[in-house]
Amino acid sequence: MQEPSAAVIRAWGRLIRAERTVVARIEAELKRAGFPSLHWYDVLLEVKRGPGGRLTPREIEEAVLFEQYNLSRLLDRMEAEGLVRRIPFPGDKRRQLVEITDEGRALQEHMWPVYGAAINRYFGDKLGEKEAGQLSALLLKLLQSENT
Repeated sequence: MQEPSAAVIRAWGRLIRAERTVVARIEAELKRAGFPSLHWYDVLLEVKRGPGGRLTPREIEEAVLFEQYNLSRLLDRMEAEGLVRRIPFPGDKRRQLVEITDEGRALQEHMWPVYGAAINRYFGDKLGEKEAGQLSALLLKLLQSENT
């Protein structure tokens, strides 16, 4: 096995630190504005985008990259807050759909201005359009790489 180069190791470390730093800053912005975690926003957005505002827990998990046990607890809290509801899956009583409520739609829409501004402040303002496009292409290349 060939060892990774110094440039690869440096890029790897910066990728991880950048993700952690930017997400933490965005989370802090949401908290200061009195909103719940970024995870709540992501779940609400993905469910809202689903057909009829509904997705299975598995579809949500795949879209937001949560571990199943974390997602189940998050959905419990979001359901208790009236943001989503679980409903039976048509034709299969063992499965459920998660449906966004009007309250969930409203929260997601109210969170967006804070979230969008934070994306610009901590990410978009640091990169030009060309750089953002290049970074997007590079990250897509990583996402599309095969497991070896």
